[in-house]
Amino acid sequence: MSSGGGRAARWALVLLTLINFFNYLDRFVVSALVESLKRSELRLTDAQLGSLASAFVLVYMLTSPLFGVLGDRGRRPILIAVGVGLWSVATAAGGLARSFAGLFAARATVGIGEAAYGTIAPAMLSDYYPRRRRGRVFAIFFAAISIGGAAGYIVGGLADQRFGWRAAFGIAGLPGLALALLCLTLPDPMRGGMEEDVSESGRETGPRRGPEAPAGGGWATYRRLLRNRPYVLTVAGYAAYTFALGALAFWMPAFLQRVRGVPQAAATVQFGAIVVVTGLVGTFAGGWLGDRLLPGLPEAYLWVSGWATLAAAPATLVAFVAPQPAVYIPALVVAQLLVFASTGPVNSAIVNVVAPAERASAVGLSILAIHLFGDVPSPRLVGSISDATNLQTAFLILPVAFAAGGAIWLYAAWRGSKT
Repeated sequence: MSSGGGRAARWALVLLTLINFFNYLDRFVVSALVESLKRSELRLTDAQLGSLASAFVLVYMLTSPLFGVLGDRGRRPILIAVGVGLWSVATAAGGLARSFAGLFAARATVGIGEAAYGTIAPAMLSDYYPRRRRGRVFAIFFAAISIGGAAGYIVGGLADQRFGWRAAFGIAGLPGLALALLCLTLPDPMRGGMEEDVSESGRETGPRRGPEAPAGGGWATYRRLLRNRPYVLTVAGYAAYTFALGALAFWMPAFLQRVRGVPQAAATVQFGAIVVVTGLVGTFAGGWLGDRLLPGLPEAYLWVSGWATLAAAPATLVAFVAPQPAVYIPALVVAQLLVFASTGPVNSAIVNVVAPAERASAVGLSILAIHLFGDVPSPRLVGSISDATNLQTAFLILPVAFAAGGAIWLYAAWRGSKT
């Protein structure tokens, strides 16, 4: 059995990570444009602005299970190429919107394209690399979340300032078309081809299964996943985590402008810089620590995710309530480091507790759940509370959600260690 990491695997990791960068750039470019959209001829309310994030996520989560089934059975590079091309065109189309409905439709269409990529790419990477290396591999892949999200804030903010919000959508979206073509150069690895690896201690770090799926597919696959207790608990914690992170990512530039008085361009660049640094350091540290602890601690990925996310709750609370920059900026940095430390480990945990031939379906179902209960309702809820009170008050629900996510993951790790 190959140990993984050959030329094809390295090329796949590089290309899929680069695509993930643009994935999150396109997702978060709208966050940098919130204040301009509010002042534009569209005259959007905070609730409508929050709905733009929900529109994308709603379609993304509803179509992910479909692409999960397709990804477990079809040609994955072709499916990814189609998805990347579709979301890139839809992002650029947002700049042509003449009404809230038009912008809402464009952002919703982005979700279809990203569902194809978001479900299939992690499962595909799992078939390029063995179990014992996935924490670090996913740390690299998911580091693009922070870098791409930060680039969305920075590129969107600077393009908005120089060319206007309409041009910002086009600048963000169109480069993805070249990446869609490059996807067609990827080989499609055998499903489950890396599953004979075990930890250095000789203990299995997840269920030992072959490349073939259990009998029955489609809805039978999803019924099996819903009976998989470790999988369900991991996804439940992920939903609470995503509730907080989704609202934080969407509203934080506006929070810095309204509540802290930071100018618009500085707010997007300042928060973007924090996200880049903390995302890189936190994501790589979490992935490295999970892999490091795995040989002697089979539930290491969940322990790392749980403790880091639980500790992020008080740090975010300080960042939201302290008025002094000397206090809230360091608190925000610490909170972001802890939040991003979960990214690689929790996604490794998800793919390791299911059969190899069902991984795309498992990722698709997890995307549906974490967004349905996470960042579909949270940006609009924060916007609605802000309309009724103020944005600082609305932000106080987010530390509670982080604490809940961390607690669920710790319970799942404890329960797994007893079996």
